[in-house]
Amino acid sequence: MRDLHLFQWCLLHPTFFALLSMIGMPILKPSLQQALERRGYTTLTPVQEAVSAPELAGMDLLVSAQTGSGKTVGFGLAIAPTLLGEADTFGRADAPLALVIAPTRELALQVKRELSWLYGDAGAVLASCVGGMDMRDERRALDRGAHIVVATPGRLRDHITRGSIDLSNIAAVVLDEADEMLDLGFREDLEFILEETPAERQTLLFSATVSKPIAALAQTYQRDAQRISTISTGTQHSDISYLAHVVAPHDAENAIINVLRYHEAPNAIVFANTRAAVNRLLTRLSNRGFQVVALSGELSQAERAGALQAMRDGRARICVATDVAARGIDLPNLDLVVHADLPSSHETLLHRSGRTGRAGRKGASALIVTPRSRRKAERLLREAKLSAEWQDAPSADAVRERDMERMLADPIWTEEGPESEAETLAKLVESFSAEQLAAGYLRLWSAARSAPEELTEPSEADRSKPKERVPFGPSVWFSIAGGYNAGADPRRLLPMLCKAGGIDKTSIGAIRILDDVSYAEIVETKADGFATTLGADMALDDGSKLERLATAPTLPERKKPPFRKGGDRPDRGGKGGGYKGGDRGDRGDRGDRGDRGGDRDFNRGPKPDRGPRRERSDDGPERSVKARPAKPRTGGDKPWADKPRSDKPRADKPRSDKPRSDKPRSDKPWADKPRSDKPKGPPPPKGKANSKKNKARSASDTSKRFTPPKPKG
Repeated sequence: MRDLHLFQWCLLHPTFFALLSMIGMPILKPSLQQALERRGYTTLTPVQEAVSAPELAGMDLLVSAQTGSGKTVGFGLAIAPTLLGEADTFGRADAPLALVIAPTRELALQVKRELSWLYGDAGAVLASCVGGMDMRDERRALDRGAHIVVATPGRLRDHITRGSIDLSNIAAVVLDEADEMLDLGFREDLEFILEETPAERQTLLFSATVSKPIAALAQTYQRDAQRISTISTGTQHSDISYLAHVVAPHDAENAIINVLRYHEAPNAIVFANTRAAVNRLLTRLSNRGFQVVALSGELSQAERAGALQAMRDGRARICVATDVAARGIDLPNLDLVVHADLPSSHETLLHRSGRTGRAGRKGASALIVTPRSRRKAERLLREAKLSAEWQDAPSADAVRERDMERMLADPIWTEEGPESEAETLAKLVESFSAEQLAAGYLRLWSAARSAPEELTEPSEADRSKPKERVPFGPSVWFSIAGGYNAGADPRRLLPMLCKAGGIDKTSIGAIRILDDVSYAEIVETKADGFATTLGADMALDDGSKLERLATAPTLPERKKPPFRKGGDRPDRGGKGGGYKGGDRGDRGDRGDRGDRGGDRDFNRGPKPDRGPRRERSDDGPERSVKARPAKPRTGGDKPWADKPRSDKPRADKPRSDKPRSDKPRSDKPWADKPRSDKPKGPPPPKGKANSKKNKARSASDTSKRFTPPKPKG
């Protein structure tokens, strides 16, 4: 107690602060120091110590640090001097003093929780503005006042546009996971938000990598930003062991089950690239008895928050998630990360794996790699500067052996049971032998866990290149009645041969179909059994007869397709190559074209004489031919007059002397029809028959002036 009072006196004494400033140690507010001690912090992480240095107080910072390094507490300590000033606690909550912007809802809510306990003793009021939550509740919280607002870019811009948040007192802005926000397309929202905040502010930009877009954003909206990097140049994620499991393509999901069973982590997360893959894995793992939840963009905010809370409460042990949904989340005791689908970039690989190995804990990151995706996995690891241990996925025997080790190492064997169990234990020992008790305990222990999967060991050929086709060996040929003309097809014959002869497709070699007959090759060791199974009639299900041949048939060479480029086109009179370049043959005399009445373009006049026309000969150079004289234009101004009129009389239809109508014609034919007294237009609405508006509407409506004739009789 005496040492504690001495420590508190040192924290409050100005001389002690001056001494810390001289030696460059971080100066923390007493309220923040107490919160860190209560949380179990004995020392600060490198990024926390770097951003809270006294010489950087109030300055803009561009920080790059790896995931799991304590960035949230780091920028909470960095903005404390700007927000609190000389005071140790906050005053009355009014307009916000700080903005913390995160890319996803889960990360924003997680940041709010971290800052809540960090600034709890300082009396800070925090509010959140994230998508998926009720905007009216957020507006009421902002009206009541808040010191720090944690938000996502899209929802914060909505509040600014609606005028429900006052940014005039903003003193500090933090952009957390800025690289991810730019990747998700929030650049315009970020620029809009930063333009609305005061120019005299402290801007902190945290990013795992400082790319060109990040550097451009920092140069535009920061003033003399100090560059801080705590990413070591050596091996990243030293607390994480990387495992690359090579599995057969059809065993990928089975390998995930065995990896989860082999490690038996308190909490694990399985990453997939699509929502459909998340739903498929969720169903598969649920059916196998795992306590699993899903986290994807198609879920509502309440469902996503419930899934994370289930992981924190222990009601679920496995979370299947996409990259965006799981960005930046921090789950307790998360010791295993499984990459069901390989990520698209090495940055995503680092962010995924960074969910484990946090705050000094050890973790494992397992990659499920098929033979086809091995090169991609090697490239991702090389670009991320990581080394992985390549091995096969845990087999079923390996999982059972690991279960036995865990069962024998369980401390329950050495713990003394309560006295209330003494009577039950004595009864069990009296009723059963030692072997029966051990067998019963083993069965009960195994029933509480999912059984491992039997995996197919991928061969060396699967890992490198496709298998080469093995030679078929000695064979016997059978002829089958019917060929192309009868509609024979190899895809139809193959299952018929297997079914009728009692063999599988590996016993059938080549199937050749000609116009009137087909041939099938059967391996010699199965030929006798094949013929015996067919029976005496030697027929297939469709009635086609088979005959065993003594020698291999003489098969003609395969014909080329009739219209293949460069092939023969006998129907076109010579060598083809398409329709171009071949001899088109004798097309006959086209006759005289002078009956067309001269040139068709009547306004151009006669064609000019262009000299002798040159033609190309197949057996020599170009030769000159006699020029054709231009046809004189005829017909004058009326070219159609050149065509002689036909002397054949036109067959006119004889006119009838019967008058078309007995009605007298009038100068006003519409006046012959008597006007109807029936009101025109649609009927007026019920109850408003005498309305002037309805009468005017009926008079001006011409859509129903036609009166249909009455039926006869």
